[in-house]
Amino acid sequence: MADKDKQANNQLEKVKREILRKGEIVNRAIDEMFPVKEPKGLYMAARHLIDAGGKRLRPVMCLLAAEAIGMNADEALKAAVAVEIIHNFTLIHDDIMDRDEMRRGVKTVHTLYGESTAILAGDTLFAKAFSILADDHHSAGNVVKACRMLADVCVEICEGQYIDLSFESRDIRDVSIDEYLEMVRKKTAVLIACSCSIPAVLAGKDEYAKALWKFGEMCGIGFQIHDDVLDLVGGEKIGKDWGSDLIEGKKTLIIIKAAETGVDIPVFGRGNASREEIEKAVRVLEECGAIDYAKREARNFVSIGKKELRKLPETKARATLETIADYLVSREY
Repeated sequence: MADKDKQANNQLEKVKREILRKGEIVNRAIDEMFPVKEPKGLYMAARHLIDAGGKRLRPVMCLLAAEAIGMNADEALKAAVAVEIIHNFTLIHDDIMDRDEMRRGVKTVHTLYGESTAILAGDTLFAKAFSILADDHHSAGNVVKACRMLADVCVEICEGQYIDLSFESRDIRDVSIDEYLEMVRKKTAVLIACSCSIPAVLAGKDEYAKALWKFGEMCGIGFQIHDDVLDLVGGEKIGKDWGSDLIEGKKTLIIIKAAETGVDIPVFGRGNASREEIEKAVRVLEECGAIDYAKREARNFVSIGKKELRKLPETKARATLETIADYLVSREY
């Protein structure tokens, strides 16, 4: 292995350890701020996916963004917990709409607790996130700005989810790459952008807030594109239904690009497929170049985002954010 590759791998391992370390800080804060209480069934359902694990990338990026602009990570802990709780709220409702049965290697909330309880659990998470953020210690004016930003982000997430659903009734050749990217920006990227930007909003550092928003937004688009790739090539490592996007007929960048080249995928949108059929479809998508195209686009968006970090002081936290950005589009699950 070349020295450059070895150095990059060492740096990535350090970043993974930092993600784990800060993730544990977030986990302890969640236990404190959002404990299981009566009625236990509701709170166990609300905590189900949180307790199942996850990398805590959004809250970790929130804490690192705080450090990158001269704050103490603890000063952004409530904001970090709030964005993680919102993220889990979106996962519960997303799984209900997609009828997915697995998430993070465990049964989805609606599968385990029933759809009605899952909806209530998601609603509870949504409300609790704002309660936690509203209790932040920064100036009242900045806390209001942060709450408004998170609320606007939640609206955009809903818009993005609706656009994604609307794609289902449209022919694949009628959905453009630009439409897909706008859907992804709203559905996925804006919450990552909020996670990175919210510490600067709370601290009243508007010049950094804009740069961190753009960084998170671009990384979020790259993250989702890579996630779509992993749905096809990640196998069981991804911890959810492998190939579910394909058989459910999700209009991802990969499928849209394949359609542009005239490639037809028989199992696309069929609702079910054997392992062999999924493997064959993936090979076709690889051979036509659609998967490699998506990988390149994911890296391009992250590269654009990393340039925004140059507007921040040179710190260890900034360097860690840069490495995390690369990790978002190189991870294997």
